[in-house]
Amino acid sequence: MNWRAPEITRVHHPVTFTEFGERALADAWLDHHRETLLWKCGGLTADQLRSRCVEPSNLSLLGLLRHMAEVERDWFRTRFAGEQVPYLFCADDDLTAEFDKVDKADAEADHATYLREIDRIRQVLAPRSLDETFVDPRRKITMTLRWVYSVMIQEYARHNGHADLLRERLDGTTGH
Repeated sequence: MNWRAPEITRVHHPVTFTEFGERALADAWLDHHRETLLWKCGGLTADQLRSRCVEPSNLSLLGLLRHMAEVERDWFRTRFAGEQVPYLFCADDDLTAEFDKVDKADAEADHATYLREIDRIRQVLAPRSLDETFVDPRRKITMTLRWVYSVMIQEYARHNGHADLLRERLDGTTGH
């Protein structure tokens, strides 16, 4: 199959949101990081996306995309919204499958899964306030949606750094 990840043009530039409210800024930063990960994957073949090219790490761009779909689902839908949704790529007895099982993964399908998950999360979050609270089912403490946004932004920032290195090793492409 000759599928390549779609190339994207990033449109969310949070520095242009300095006069907007906190929610608009939080959404812009999160979308900026989502777009950055997709941008790092853009134009690559399924084999390139599956490549673990920074040894001895088991990271791949496809693994990062799968991981972020899982993390977004876990924090926004399962924990915050209380939805009873299954894992996308993992299982209770294999919580690192999103990274470990990319060798035979369908990159096109996994890319589409990521996009669908982000769309669903946007729908879930649209009517919600950053001040809304929930009890985290794992930690048994009250948290706000604001806190979850902070977690997600830092999670993307960290993994987008990994994506920078992976992409540069794959084809020399750099940039942020």
